[in-house]
Amino acid sequence: MNAKDLLVPTQRHMLGTLKGLLTKAAADPRGDALLQARLADDMHPLSTQIRFLCNMVGEAIERVAGVTFVSREEDPATLEEAIVRIGSTLEQLDEWEKRDFAADEAALELAIPNGMVFDMTTISYVRDWSVPQFYFHTTAAYAILRKEGLEVGKADFVPHMFGYIRQPTG
Repeated sequence: MNAKDLLVPTQRHMLGTLKGLLTKAAADPRGDALLQARLADDMHPLSTQIRFLCNMVGEAIERVAGVTFVSREEDPATLEEAIVRIGSTLEQLDEWEKRDFAADEAALELAIPNGMVFDMTTISYVRDWSVPQFYFHTTAAYAILRKEGLEVGKADFVPHMFGYIRQPTG
């Protein structure tokens, strides 16, 4: 499996998960107030998890496919805005997927805000940084909503798996 085949479907699936979770949240009587919920005082609220996830798509593709991307600094203010942002991120991903990615073994430097710098390859960046970060923040969003009592379960986290169900024979 190459970096593109690992990264793009993962981002698409998990953004779909996030969109489904937020669609359920929008039907909850608390509505937009859920965006301020968090798992712990020292963790970011749901609104920031959403911003991070939408930014992570562009940040990763920028590193591996050379697109120009500017991260958004503002969190979505409403669940409707969050769902629209996810939709536009998915549309961007459809366009970016058409680009060539750097070779899997191409050198890649990852500098993070605390000053640490990692020397990686395209595939190690995707496998060891981008995909785990994406799952972390998707899981955080899911866990926040569960903590708030939203009725979501495993099927809401991996809805893309229903495409693989074996149909009964004869």
